[in-house]
Amino acid sequence: MTSGEPGLAATVPPWWQQLFASQRREVRRVLRELIAVRGIMPLLMKSRNGESWTPQDKSLLLGHLRRITHLSPYLFFLILPGSVVLLPIYAWWLDRRLERRR
Repeated sequence: MTSGEPGLAATVPPWWQQLFASQRREVRRVLRELIAVRGIMPLLMKSRNGESWTPQDKSLLLGHLRRITHLSPYLFFLILPGSVVLLPIYAWWLDRRLERRR
């Protein structure tokens, strides 16, 4: 489904297009979050190198850790062996959690 193949989009079922669109959306979200936590290593190494954390450093560190915890379900299931097999179970689990919140 690239822009160079206009006839292909007409042959792909709509549910397949929705699947690809949601997958692209989630990939962009995960990448955005990973890029946002790029500065965590210098902050973590500050304590290791004998410097102390300022209150601003501590708040930045907490913000980075919160971002990482929001990504942890994605990252956990991506590194498991057989994670592709577990994706339908993972999707069911996430949907179940969403229903419970409503």
